[in-house]
Amino acid sequence: MNSLAQSINNFLQHCRYEKNLSDKTIYFYRLDLTQFTSFIEKNNYPVVIQEIDKVHLKHYLRDISNWKIKTVKRKVASLKAMFNYLEYEDTIITNPIRRIRISLKEASTLPKALSKQEIRLIFDEAYKAVTTTPKTKFAYLEKIRNAVVIELLFSTGARVSEIVSLKLQDIDSETKGLILKGKGDKERIIQICNSDTWSLIETYIALFYDKIVASGSHLLINRLGNRLSDQSIRNMVRTISVKANVNKKVTPHTFRHSFATLLLENDVDIKYIQSMLGHSSIVTTQIYTQVNKEKQRQILTDKHPRMSFSMSV
Repeated sequence: MNSLAQSINNFLQHCRYEKNLSDKTIYFYRLDLTQFTSFIEKNNYPVVIQEIDKVHLKHYLRDISNWKIKTVKRKVASLKAMFNYLEYEDTIITNPIRRIRISLKEASTLPKALSKQEIRLIFDEAYKAVTTTPKTKFAYLEKIRNAVVIELLFSTGARVSEIVSLKLQDIDSETKGLILKGKGDKERIIQICNSDTWSLIETYIALFYDKIVASGSHLLINRLGNRLSDQSIRNMVRTISVKANVNKKVTPHTFRHSFATLLLENDVDIKYIQSMLGHSSIVTTQIYTQVNKEKQRQILTDKHPRMSFSMSV
């Protein structure tokens, strides 16, 4: 007989050393399975993994049913992954979660994108913070770094996790290309084609070079000389967008949505956008084909064949 705690530990070891999953994935597995353990202990259910059955799992699902659907789906996926592993290893005879019918559907929502005008407001605010801060203060360096973050998010359409993972060796000064490491450690190269953007990146690297090297070559670093965190970038983006008077909830992922949406509106082939976003399937990218009402009106006014002739009564 195996305890739940030992089974979770074996599963996490398997994820780290045999499947080589990312630290982020393992973190969420640990978080979700720790919460499941707390539920089991709180209700005095069996802590022996072989004695946990679908009744206990159904009670757990009922307990977390008020959470956001996306969160519930992740927690269910964590349980499925662990029980599948335990079944494969013959730790358990039957996978209890396989005997439960689970239907979790999220409401279909379109990605929130910024308009070109809103993007410009955020850029203006980020650059204004640089030009109005005395160069003698450390805050000046931070403002330059913040502007670089905004530039990278919009210029590449990268995920925030890909941005914070950038290292000095991921930047090719000859081709002005960035090597981004996406999901499943898949690499793709995005070129920085705007001269202002590239100039700002070069200025930032020159000012921070010693600190970057000392950090282990992490491109984006904080005041303490450590790698900038995902949450720091989220806070930074939120602060800049509020100061820019953009009346939307703006996150790092908003720039990714905006990158894709605005390129589509400029008639860029969706296959190119799929490649730049690092989507393995074009189905994921096709969500951006939902054009906004303003663009729809423009298309139907300028390009619909009916607009080429007039009829009146």
